[in-house]
Amino acid sequence: MSEVNLSTDETRVSYGIGRQLGDQLRDNPPPGVSLDAILAGLTDAFAGKESRVGQEELSASFKVIRELMQAEAAAKAEAAAGEGKAFLAENAKKDGITTLASGLQFEVVTAGEGAKPSREDTVRVHYHGTLIDGTVFDSSYDRGQPAEFPVGGVIAGWTEALQLMNAGSKWRIYVPSELAYGAQGVGSIAPHSVLVFDVELLEVL
Repeated sequence: MSEVNLSTDETRVSYGIGRQLGDQLRDNPPPGVSLDAILAGLTDAFAGKESRVGQEELSASFKVIRELMQAEAAAKAEAAAGEGKAFLAENAKKDGITTLASGLQFEVVTAGEGAKPSREDTVRVHYHGTLIDGTVFDSSYDRGQPAEFPVGGVIAGWTEALQLMNAGSKWRIYVPSELAYGAQGVGSIAPHSVLVFDVELLEVL
């Protein structure tokens, strides 16, 4: 590709539009996506040229690809659900792991002696969240800033665990997807993902 002049606001914004489109396609690429075909469609539309593909044919192709993507997503979700259940079943056998009736699992790293929060309380915590493969999706430690939030305003697994913790405690909690983001997932967290958190309850506010 020829060198592009990005020395003006106009060209930088134009480049930014292309970057945004590229990010979207990279994060959720249709099966067999063709960059050349995308550029051809973009160029033709921008130039006001007639589409090279009829609307009926285009709609039919969109339907085929949409169904392929839905099938792939369903297969990934099913696999993730199975992996999560297997992980929790094995984890439950380890020394120091407590499994609650809800399915939430935890191990006490440090036992605090402060007050336990209620659902209506606000707490200050440090936390580090990963998937079961170790992928980090969120961490107040990495940001260098504790988080504050109401105990009843977070995922169900956190709400349950926090009410059992004394201030000053540090636990590792294993949250089944049903107590996290379930079949929907969120952001980089896929549907049916089990989440692992190191949670340090610093203070009940």
